[in-house]
Amino acid sequence: MTSTLPLTPPAAVADLLKATDFDFLGHTIAGKVRDIYDLGDRLVLIATDRHSSFDRIIAHIPWKGQVLNQVSAYWFDKTKDIVPNHVLALPDPNVTVAKKCKLVPVEAVVRGYLTGVTDTAIWTRYGKGECTFGGVALRDGMRKNERLPQPIFDPTTKEAAHDRTLTPEQMIAEGFVTAELFARIKRTALALFARGEALAAKNGLILVDTKYEFGTDKDGSLILIDEIHTPDSSRYWQRASYERRLAAGEEPEYFDKEFLRLWFRDHCDPYADKALPEAPADLVQELSRRYIQMYEQITGAKFVYGATPVLPRIARNLQAYRA
Repeated sequence: MTSTLPLTPPAAVADLLKATDFDFLGHTIAGKVRDIYDLGDRLVLIATDRHSSFDRIIAHIPWKGQVLNQVSAYWFDKTKDIVPNHVLALPDPNVTVAKKCKLVPVEAVVRGYLTGVTDTAIWTRYGKGECTFGGVALRDGMRKNERLPQPIFDPTTKEAAHDRTLTPEQMIAEGFVTAELFARIKRTALALFARGEALAAKNGLILVDTKYEFGTDKDGSLILIDEIHTPDSSRYWQRASYERRLAAGEEPEYFDKEFLRLWFRDHCDPYADKALPEAPADLVQELSRRYIQMYEQITGAKFVYGATPVLPRIARNLQAYRA
């Protein structure tokens, strides 16, 4: 799909949101993309323009943080009748003020199609002879990128070292989750995915697979946290060309973000080199344009650039949360 979006406004290049350090909010905890401020019963989550790959930051992409924050806001609103979420306020295009919850150490992965290239991808495991996923048995001879007979709940653990794909029985036995909570998470994740599929289809997209994170509040209620159906947490394909490309043995049409990662792989050793080369400006601008394109097709709304300079704007909008 060819976008008619203009190039990212030049001013944004000099005004990237690389990091924040708002002393008036307290200590910053820096995640891969979000800066987190703990206000006791609330968290201030600031989505930056950091772009990570190879377990490190490789570039900063103009407007990426705003896209991620606002796509999540869109989906949190569209699914709040299914499960409560952590959103308390959206005081800035890059900021979510969230209810603080106890993290459930299960990443709720839902898959709608037989695809992927990583070791944990369902297509990779199917190719190695695994045929039952999330209690759903797949027939022999399925093709890559084919729609699954039903969405599959295929969770992993959330651990400091590395996430693992375990059976429900193993997760329960190892104490990651109770049987009752696991059932609630599975039921909720599948309902969220069904809503995502339906709304994405209206905008010409296929929601292929995604992951959800949950927490519990002080009453033990399940709360949807982190992000939902963003370009970073979910895979989308273009619906109009899917059947034709599948029949021709071609890969589906998708939002390609790999080109920047591949550039680094071809120009350095991104896992071993202490310092990385600077990402080419034209590739950074193109990736920014694609994030904005994703926002517009996913939400069906025109992207409105946040006011610049960004850091003073965010600081002004967060004064009400001064610690």
